[in-house]
Amino acid sequence: MSEAAPAGTPSSNRGVMIVLSYLWILSLVPLLTEKEDQEVKWHAKHGIVLMVAEILFWIAFTILTNIIIAATFGLGCLVTLAGPVIALVFLVVHVLAIVKGLNGERFLVPYVSEYVDKF
Repeated sequence: MSEAAPAGTPSSNRGVMIVLSYLWILSLVPLLTEKEDQEVKWHAKHGIVLMVAEILFWIAFTILTNIIIAATFGLGCLVTLAGPVIALVFLVVHVLAIVKGLNGERFLVPYVSEYVDKF
């Protein structure tokens, strides 16, 4: 799940930029400002990929929840209660990615992190 960071020209404010990389839209700041530091650039791209994956997930989850609520009220309530648990899981993923990044490692999320190198 984690990978060692490659060598590059380290930024003087690498830690701050890695933290910003996983704070949703703020991941654009390190991506646009830290052109030389390849590690910060990777974390910024990873943060953007995570953000897009979360947005797509929540859109699908909302649509499915509304369909289930319309079909059966009782099951819809249970599915709706899963939302905060899923949000907590996303928060844990972001915190793990920040901690690993600050320690010079990469936190790879299955099926999501593979898209980082594609843009």
